[in-house]
Amino acid sequence: MGAAQEWGRSLEAWAIPEAILALAPESPWGFPPEIFTAAARGAVAGALTPTHRRAQEALPVGGVALDVGAGAGAASLPLAPAASRIVAVDQSTAMLDRMKELARGRVEVVAVEGNWPEVAHQVEAADVGLCANVAYNVADLQSFLIALTDRTRRRVVLELTKVHPQASVSWLWKHFWDLDRPLTPTATDAIEVIQEGVSRTVEWMDWSRPHPMLGRTEAETVAWVRRRLCLTPTADPEIQELLRATPQPAAEMVTAWWPGRA
Repeated sequence: MGAAQEWGRSLEAWAIPEAILALAPESPWGFPPEIFTAAARGAVAGALTPTHRRAQEALPVGGVALDVGAGAGAASLPLAPAASRIVAVDQSTAMLDRMKELARGRVEVVAVEGNWPEVAHQVEAADVGLCANVAYNVADLQSFLIALTDRTRRRVVLELTKVHPQASVSWLWKHFWDLDRPLTPTATDAIEVIQEGVSRTVEWMDWSRPHPMLGRTEAETVAWVRRRLCLTPTADPEIQELLRATPQPAAEMVTAWWPGRA
């Protein structure tokens, strides 16, 4: 089995068992839009991350950046003013609207609503292609990254957590449901997918950032965890106690980059 097929197989193992899903009082999927908006505001106001720096050093003055799975723009908005235009691809109209609001007066944003790579033909070639914290949602990662590479002239930059982002609550799945969660895929597996399918020399670096709360308040974080674990609000006090007793470590990140070929 190749790296791309193994990636998809490993992601399938993260599916929530049907018996648990049937008990969920609400959908366990998705994030509140406010999380993405807060992340974008923080990125614009804060110091550049290794992902921003790898993108910025390959971006000519007045260049174009392509941000796939843009959310509210945390990966690409800090590239202004070097970037004169950002092409933002996301399946959420609400996210694209929030990104355009945050970009007002800073940089032009061209919004493309839809799923990548299905909308790749609608996108102009860019100097730098970005994709941050999306890879673990993509079963066919190889096709996804090949399309991104084909629409990028200078450099593709991929950011992802070192392990699956849901691994941070694996211990809670064990606590509440006695369910062991998978250990793969990882960022190392993603790099193997790139090397196998994109046929480019890949460089990467490890770094870390503080583990963010999953909401603006403790109550929002507890509600997010409860929903993710398919629990009812009666579990909130126990979730709160567990989270307070077990501080989350820093988030271990990986940034990978390779040449484009547009």
